[in-house]
Amino acid sequence: MNWYVDVLKKYAVFGGRARRQEYWMFALFNIIISAVLAVLDNVLGTSFLQLIYAVGVLLPALGVTIRRLHDTDRSGWWVLIALIPLVGFIILIVFLATEGKPNENAYGPNPKAVAAF
Repeated sequence: MNWYVDVLKKYAVFGGRARRQEYWMFALFNIIISAVLAVLDNVLGTSFLQLIYAVGVLLPALGVTIRRLHDTDRSGWWVLIALIPLVGFIILIVFLATEGKPNENAYGPNPKAVAAF
């Protein structure tokens, strides 16, 4: 749960780097919360709970995605490749699943090395 809260604390931070674990744990919690809200919306007969949540986590999700791309030494603009139907989304998933660069890059120090002490 700390990974999810840490991403929310960095609400609109688009600089720096994010580890794979940080990104994928945020994605997992995001999917779980969205599923629970979808069920609640169905039970209550509404459609605004999931919408409010999606708007609320839009910037943190975009921020962690861009930081994850920075960890692989790619510009945050690569997130736009997901706009290409099917193929672009698959390429983005591969980029997000790739291990980050072990050394410092243009976007900052290695987050694994920083978190290790």
